[in-house]
Amino acid sequence: MALWSTVNTTDSTAPAPLPVRPLPGPPSSSLRRARLRTPVGVPQESGPWPQLWLVSADEATAASYAPLLSAAERERAEGFLRPADRALYVTSHGALRQLLGAYVDEDPAALEFVREPCPGCGGPHGRPALPGEPGPPIHFSLSHTGSLALLGFADRPVGVDIEQLPKDSVVDEVAAALHPREREELAALVPVARSAAFARCWTRKEAYFKGRGDGIASEEFTTSVVGTGASPQQLPGWTLADIPAPPGFAAACALRDA
Repeated sequence: MALWSTVNTTDSTAPAPLPVRPLPGPPSSSLRRARLRTPVGVPQESGPWPQLWLVSADEATAASYAPLLSAAERERAEGFLRPADRALYVTSHGALRQLLGAYVDEDPAALEFVREPCPGCGGPHGRPALPGEPGPPIHFSLSHTGSLALLGFADRPVGVDIEQLPKDSVVDEVAAALHPREREELAALVPVARSAAFARCWTRKEAYFKGRGDGIASEEFTTSVVGTGASPQQLPGWTLADIPAPPGFAAACALRDA
């Protein structure tokens, strides 16, 4: 099944792509849809999933999203020492609530979340989800870094990740967590190309394991190969794709095959 990327960014002049009700938060007119098709070697007639939203955070945006948060989320937000970190947390979680509310036609501020079973141990600390029978009404994933948050939604498990391009020293330190073949690919590159290649590889892995629900703590993180090149190496049962990101960032999405 093809992986389509619907990346949405803020634009005060464009119409809202979703039936977002007039609830607290940024006005619905601030959301713009820009379809970016990312073919991965299979037919593209598969439909609109996943849908991805890219949100930029600052203190003004955070203030408009804050009323959507739960009491626990507001308490956690107050625990951040840096205003930029607090703004990113509030904006990303407020945007998640606003969009989920639009998808499932419920009050964003009233949404309650549960934890799915961990795929490794079965404990109640897997992916966050909306409650539902026989399963959640919609699947979602959230990632944030710097001042940006990437949110993904689909009708089946989905994972997204966005990262700032790391410094060379960070690449040298963290590359040990990659598969030996991926480390060899990085070593073969000229130094100036390694940061972007590492970020491509890392976001692909993060998206995949977040979609699965076990995250980078999985014992398979080092043994799975997604590659550092221009196109991700696919993994059984999932479709991976790189997502267009602003300069200085890399992003990826993983969608479980139907």
